[in-house]
Amino acid sequence: MKHLIDRLYETSTLTAAEYRELIDNRTPELAEYLFEKARDVRIRHYGHDVYLRGLIEFTNHCKNDCYYCGIRRSNCQAERYRLTKEQILECCAVGYELGFRTFVLQGGEDGYYTDEKMVDIIRAIKAKYPDCAITLSIGEKSYDSYKAFFDAGADRYLLRHETANVEHYGKLHPKNLSLENRKQCLYNLKEIGYQVGCGFMVGSPYQTTDCLVDDLLFIQELKPHMVGIGPFIPHHATPFAGFSGGTLELTLFLLGIIRLMLPTVLLPATTALGTIHPRGRELGILAGANVVMPNLSPRSVRPKYMLYDNKICTGDEAAECRQCMQRRIESIGYRVVVSRGDHKSFQKKDSEGEEVSDPIKKGA
Repeated sequence: MKHLIDRLYETSTLTAAEYRELIDNRTPELAEYLFEKARDVRIRHYGHDVYLRGLIEFTNHCKNDCYYCGIRRSNCQAERYRLTKEQILECCAVGYELGFRTFVLQGGEDGYYTDEKMVDIIRAIKAKYPDCAITLSIGEKSYDSYKAFFDAGADRYLLRHETANVEHYGKLHPKNLSLENRKQCLYNLKEIGYQVGCGFMVGSPYQTTDCLVDDLLFIQELKPHMVGIGPFIPHHATPFAGFSGGTLELTLFLLGIIRLMLPTVLLPATTALGTIHPRGRELGILAGANVVMPNLSPRSVRPKYMLYDNKICTGDEAAECRQCMQRRIESIGYRVVVSRGDHKSFQKKDSEGEEVSDPIKKGA
């Protein structure tokens, strides 16, 4: 299987059959070989830098009823909340002081936040923090809505496609949602000029290797600037409560593959990874990721934004999250940087002017 990893390393592409073969025949030894190649690519383009994204979960209201999601419309147990513009700006102020230069506004598809309200919020953040990037993650919208947000100053948009297999999509979502529309939204976002992120759950109910291959082929076709993947973790108040979750092992393997597919992609080590394993986010960085997303939401609302059970860091102050994350990243030989961390190829020297290399090989 190493020859497939070598080919992916050299050409950034494989066929569907080759992706399937690689996934189905993975071993711990093969994974380590993949991670070494992924780190090489990641360090070539981004050095040892890890970018912080300040996550602001500003509403847990959602009109949708996705079967896997803890804030789905039908979950009557969810304690709903919305943040005001002033509260969102307070989160940004705290984050800016802590060195965050990207703010991620994430929420359910909440009709309360009209285009006018969102434009006002985006403009207010940009006016106060013009050196910062704004990422939105608020679901499927019209072309005109996306354009209005972009014109107001939004830079990036994260819209996880969840699965690129039509049949699988139908098993995870109610009939009013379609993979076709989700994909169209992603293409609209790219056309408008956003840095675009897609992504999927690893180990979601009914997922097969063929589903994962479809995900990889779609990502290869879309060529997004960001890819967010994480293990599926069930929520007790959803139809999938009794399903087992995704594994750390497969999630890390797919992170490595995606890094080789898209050498300059912005690739988060997600909170879900840290939820299923105490060192999940560190292992994600070592598998090729280069972004972490500590939470800037008010501590009072964090337990209410519960997409899945046992989510970590719901009780920490923002400063605690920031310091903890820095310690974790430095412990594996990488470093947190104060930067927007845009999607581009960085210099092949680090900030001290030294040639970049893999700190793992040095035993760091």
